[in-house]
Amino acid sequence: MRRILSAVAIVAVTAGIAACGSSSSSSPGSGSGSATTASCSNSAIQKDLYQKGQLTVATDKPVYPPWFENNNPANGQGYESAVAYAIAKQLGFKPSQVKWAYEPFNASYAPGPKKFDFDINEISYTPQRATAVTFSSSYYDVQQALVALKNGPISAKHTPADLKAYIYGDQVGTTSLAFITSEIQPTAQPKVFQTLNDVKSALQTHQIDALVTDTPTAQYISSSEIPGTEMVAQFPSTGEHYGLLLAKGNPLVTCVNKAIATLKSDGTLQQLQKKYLQTYLSVPTIQP
Repeated sequence: MRRILSAVAIVAVTAGIAACGSSSSSSPGSGSGSATTASCSNSAIQKDLYQKGQLTVATDKPVYPPWFENNNPANGQGYESAVAYAIAKQLGFKPSQVKWAYEPFNASYAPGPKKFDFDINEISYTPQRATAVTFSSSYYDVQQALVALKNGPISAKHTPADLKAYIYGDQVGTTSLAFITSEIQPTAQPKVFQTLNDVKSALQTHQIDALVTDTPTAQYISSSEIPGTEMVAQFPSTGEHYGLLLAKGNPLVTCVNKAIATLKSDGTLQQLQKKYLQTYLSVPTIQP
């Protein structure tokens, strides 16, 4: 879901899940330069780690499906948890050498030192964020989707003109909130909440007509979390994508990007997307 400012998001259905797995998109301004096998060996990257001998991976809490399972990032289940361990393996770490750290979403892209090697938390690349932190290349290409109460007016009336008339809400600092403002451009300013749970509560109590988040998250919210809601549709891709977040200028990003490229070329990302995200992506697309 998440997060630019940021937030939630999704793969273009027209491109298909396979396209996401094989995408070569990368974050402008992300680490560059060729990484040789020797320079990305486990021994060679030790100097760039937050703590030698382990890979410290951060995320928020609680964490949600389909990105994580059972609110436990360390179990290797869920798309982002599985991706983190796959990258760790490429960097020469055993699962037992991966240590998870808590980092609030809004704090992750703030300037300053980081107490982790990378953060994986549905964090979308934006030029604004990239002034303070370094992003890896894309491990997931994002689209936004619309969640509303079933049988409400928005379920049947969602032309671009119709969409401007509704009251929206979203989490502060997310790309979903930015999408509402810049793409839907509603007549009324969207309501801003501190957490996604606050946004969900606002929808349940009719404070807002709809929320926007990435497609897999939207599908999970409507099917498993909030009874009486539905994912109305998703929006066309705007080029948004999730990247791993590192401290500004951390040279480890070169080897992380090499690992992501390998996971794309050998089909691992495609397989993980099919395993964890396929059921969330067969949805109609509407124009904002």
